[in-house]
Amino acid sequence: MKTLSPILVLLLFMSCAPIRVNYDYERGTDFSTYKTYNYYQDLNTGLSELDTNRLLDALDAGLQAKGFSLSETPDFFINIVSDEYQEAQRNSVGVGMGGTGRNVGGGISIGIPIGQSSINRQIIFDFVDENGKGLFWQAVSESSYNPNATPEQRETKLKAIVDKVLSGYPPKK
Repeated sequence: MKTLSPILVLLLFMSCAPIRVNYDYERGTDFSTYKTYNYYQDLNTGLSELDTNRLLDALDAGLQAKGFSLSETPDFFINIVSDEYQEAQRNSVGVGMGGTGRNVGGGISIGIPIGQSSINRQIIFDFVDENGKGLFWQAVSESSYNPNATPEQRETKLKAIVDKVLSGYPPKK
């Protein structure tokens, strides 16, 4: 039992796919001038309506915790775009046979895929200053996606994505 526990913990951590986020921003931006935000009216996230509402609720909570407020005349607008893609399967087992004689050789190799391909989701968060710089900050998140997840699991995953994304805003010098 003592050796089984560390193995189970290791498997648990390996099964939880990480959320990867890449940040980019316009150099020279004074992020302290931005205090209010809003979303574009024609926001088309690429998510279902329910997932869009979950994502916006999580984003509102995260931004308000950082001291930002939703406004009709905002300092910046937020645009969100997402895409789902199936990751190429990298795991396979090779089974081979071969033989050799004096001057004769031959062989057969077969690759057998292991496991299932995973579905990933990329969500891009753009912060846009329409009165000045234009796009001044962007975060691109990538994480695993389970289309059969329960509403609670979806909400938890989207909140984790927003937390990770907002951990990079404003950028540290």
